[in-house]
Amino acid sequence: MAKTAKRHRCIDCGSTTARWVGRCPTCGEWNTLVEESQLGPLVRAVDALDLSMMPVPLSSVDVSEAVAVPTGVDEFDRVLAGGLVPGSVTLLGGEPGIGKSTLLLQVLAARAAAGHRVLLVSAEESAHQVRLRAERLGPIPPGLLILSATDIGAVITAVVESEPDLVVIDSIQAVAISPAVPGERRAAGVPGSVTQVRECADQLVGLAKSRRVATVLVGHVTKDGALAGPRTLEHMVDTVLSFEGDRHHALRLLSAVKHRFGPTGELGLFEMGDLGLNRVDDPGRLLLGDRLTGVPGGVVLPAVQGRRTLLVELQALVTPMGQAQAKRSVVGLDGGRLVMTLAVLGRHAGLLLPSMDVFASVAGGIRVTEPAADLAVALAVASSAAGKALPPNLAAVGEVGLSGEIRQATNLPRRLEEAARLGFDQVVVPASSPEGPGGIELIRVGTVSEAMTRFACRP
Repeated sequence: MAKTAKRHRCIDCGSTTARWVGRCPTCGEWNTLVEESQLGPLVRAVDALDLSMMPVPLSSVDVSEAVAVPTGVDEFDRVLAGGLVPGSVTLLGGEPGIGKSTLLLQVLAARAAAGHRVLLVSAEESAHQVRLRAERLGPIPPGLLILSATDIGAVITAVVESEPDLVVIDSIQAVAISPAVPGERRAAGVPGSVTQVRECADQLVGLAKSRRVATVLVGHVTKDGALAGPRTLEHMVDTVLSFEGDRHHALRLLSAVKHRFGPTGELGLFEMGDLGLNRVDDPGRLLLGDRLTGVPGGVVLPAVQGRRTLLVELQALVTPMGQAQAKRSVVGLDGGRLVMTLAVLGRHAGLLLPSMDVFASVAGGIRVTEPAADLAVALAVASSAAGKALPPNLAAVGEVGLSGEIRQATNLPRRLEEAARLGFDQVVVPASSPEGPGGIELIRVGTVSEAMTRFACRP
């Protein structure tokens, strides 16, 4: 008989110990350890052996069922490379009140309006509350079903009996396995605990794969922006989406952190209105609409997000340090690249800022991490330090190397075309850049020192 190894798992944080203790050594909570049994790895592998599953030639695998089906919400489909794949499981995370439920309700309504049967499992709101919100968004199609329940058994039964094409679980932290159901797997802890979330997600993933139904799980985020629940949850699903924005502003950003059926570089832009979330037709004009010209520290960057080119404003503020140590703070940028750019400016352009605080951000809530933003960051910092404003119709793009050289940026023609479309007739580019579109002047620079001299931003 196989020897059974026992371990104890914390129902709050998910950590394991070889023996029971009264207080979890990881999270510090009392009386949260429950016993789990597991067979040795070799025995488990033998027990799980299914002789009916045999290898087949890869070329004979049918991929016709793995084609993405459009949802009808253009920006949502853009991020998912065309839509939701039948049998896929998607995890959508975002802060409370950002619009996750509104977005998915619009996705369900659009899919139902196209003749599909869809199901919304509302574990946090009553059916009456969802109905009131849906009426504000527009007509409610007859194919949109709703189940207000928290028991995972009731959810599975509803999916099997109604046979929907798309299921939304709002949210995965609110559903739980009821210990009162005879014969059902039990998960210790209250709804939202690590064990409950892991077990419920495991059953929903298995249901989605076996029934070929696209499933979207809504997930909460912690105070530092990470998805709540066990880390294994992100590995269990096929796609992880992040829905971001400021609740006090209308712009919302949808991006894919993980996507097994397509690229993860796409960005979906929405604007929150009275009738729900609307697509942003011209994001460049929206992001630059409140731009203040003639002020030191601002420069425009043609950034590439997947198949989309966005013009965003990079801002920098250089001030005397207010504490014992100089501060380097970024919002929407890579903090490591900012520190590197400051070091290059000090070494190769003579711009030394050891006693100055440096703040850098991307206006509008957009996150830019590509190396092509280095030159724009360097110009913004130098402009703020010198107190000299850059030309209002100027954009900049290029990677800064450790030797002070300006390296080529990817997709430069796309960036230049978008800059020209929005009226920017001067773009600072690497010296090796090809010719740009008509009506735009390319200011070629080979080093950061040359760029500082060109715009009189040297110390």
